[in-house]
Amino acid sequence: MGMQAALHLLYPPSCISCGDPVTSDFGLCSDCWRETPFIGGLVCDQCGAPLPGSDTGERVICDDCMTIARPWGQGRSALLYRDNARSLVLALKHGDRMDLARPAGVWMVKVAKPVILPGALVVPVPLHWFRLFRRKYNQAALLSKVVARAAGLDHCPDALIRQRPTGTQEGKTRDGRFANLVGAFLVPKRRQAVVENRDILLVDDVMTSGATFSAATEALFSAGARSVNVVSLARVAKDA
Repeated sequence: MGMQAALHLLYPPSCISCGDPVTSDFGLCSDCWRETPFIGGLVCDQCGAPLPGSDTGERVICDDCMTIARPWGQGRSALLYRDNARSLVLALKHGDRMDLARPAGVWMVKVAKPVILPGALVVPVPLHWFRLFRRKYNQAALLSKVVARAAGLDHCPDALIRQRPTGTQEGKTRDGRFANLVGAFLVPKRRQAVVENRDILLVDDVMTSGATFSAATEALFSAGARSVNVVSLARVAKDA
């Protein structure tokens, strides 16, 4: 009997959401799978929001991305931020469920294939040092590590720093979210040579208005990045 089979006898695989038995490690049971809104089909090419209609392979942009300047090129998201997806994100973010980063990162790579450029550098959105001290880990960095490994790309978890505490974005208007993050991010001097003239894949856990991705992207371009595409685990959408 192989080591993996022996471990499965001792510790049978369980659903990462509810704990019920499943057939493979890091999987969802059928009930939790049905309650987890994966994004598929036609999506906005810039933010990954689902759109009505069928995917014909042509580039389509949602209304928000036509009215809000997006400094990045393309974007994707694996889940809609509701139902069981919201529970999984909150468990990863606040519940010390760091094990969720492994399956979540794999989901992100699958959906992000159209926007992953060969040789891209994977960079997470950073936390401010004080919040990192309190939380003990950056969920975006956990995800970006898995994304980089699964996609066979270089990973630089400290390519960006958050220069000042920005507080929570909850309760702020769209304009307030963008204003709150102006100048919040910086590529430190020790990482400018790593970022310069590189295609960047920027990773975060949740995209709402796009303010965080925008501010981080602008910091990367200021440091000489060639291009920036983005991927989030979950996407807040108007019809969600």
